[in-house]
Amino acid sequence: MTAHATSPTPASVAARVGAIPHLSMDDLWALWDDHFEERPHHHHRVWLESRLAYRMQERAFGGLKPSLRKKLEDVGETGILPKQLRGDSQRLLPGSVLTRIYDDIEHRVLVRGSNDFEYQGQRFKSLSAVAKRITGSHWSGPVFFGLKAPASKKGAV
Repeated sequence: MTAHATSPTPASVAARVGAIPHLSMDDLWALWDDHFEERPHHHHRVWLESRLAYRMQERAFGGLKPSLRKKLEDVGETGILPKQLRGDSQRLLPGSVLTRIYDDIEHRVLVRGSNDFEYQGQRFKSLSAVAKRITGSHWSGPVFFGLKAPASKKGAV
């Protein structure tokens, strides 16, 4: 009877990825060498772990389609989302942090959930309420935090 190579199961890949943070640096570098041709010039452990986790999953389950990779690279280079995704960008995920410099002060807002934002330890039901707290006047929260263009600029070409 011959042994056949089996595809890794999601559970086995998850277990290997989950073990990465517990590896010593020597073991982490050995794993890196198994998955990459060369080492990076820096030694930022969290970055190394994330790249290894991605590579392990990519090898087990396949990578991105070339067309999707190209779209993501374009977004990364230009910062412009395709039209069909622009509406989705308005949906903020819990844990997201919005940053805005206003009057030479950096203001950070934590998105806790739908209609739930935290600014300086206080909870707000809208970004507009946070923007009003920061500026002292009425603002559209999404406009203030750069999530959407001001109404006056929407029609401009």
